[in-house]
Amino acid sequence: MLDLFPETENPVEIIPARKLAAQVAAVYVAPSDHFETRAVDELRLGFDGIDGDFHAGATRRSGGREPWYPRGTEMRNERQLSVVAADELAIVAQRMGIAEIKPEWIGANLLIEGLPHLSMLPSGTLLFFRGGVTIKVDAQNGPCRIAGRSVAENAGMADHEAGALLFPKAAKRLRGLVAWVEKPGRITTGEEISVRVPEQWIYRA
Repeated sequence: MLDLFPETENPVEIIPARKLAAQVAAVYVAPSDHFETRAVDELRLGFDGIDGDFHAGATRRSGGREPWYPRGTEMRNERQLSVVAADELAIVAQRMGIAEIKPEWIGANLLIEGLPHLSMLPSGTLLFFRGGVTIKVDAQNGPCRIAGRSVAENAGMADHEAGALLFPKAAKRLRGLVAWVEKPGRITTGEEISVRVPEQWIYRA
């Protein structure tokens, strides 16, 4: 049988899959006309995402994160939900010299606790909520100036433009994740989550 990974040529390290546990600390929804969110008692999710949310939809329009398409190209919406962790937001706030960053300011839908290094969960990670919902991680949520300006304004920073520019640097790899709905239903605050991290490897050609 052909050995696809001979030890003498670029060995590939395979990291086994694993299971983790977490909990929903809070849930949020954005109005249909603005990305900032507000706290609610529950999220109602369909295959298009959160009912009535700013980022709901089976498709979305491409933007600066997709330079390979002309801006505004219709594409699959893999950014239906924004997931963040309080400990990571606290680090970003400290780096920016402000007291706090609330999840609502940056359009978060889910605040999750109990998962170390949330933003580093790999693509394909599955979150199984006790109530029956399953969401799938697409990727890290790259911090942008729009969210940065919201942070600067809500935190009362003297220079909003400077805050908008600082946020992408301070929040790099700490901005949380974007995910999409694999199995719809309802998510409520306090709900337990079973997290399944997939097998991982680094691809080297």
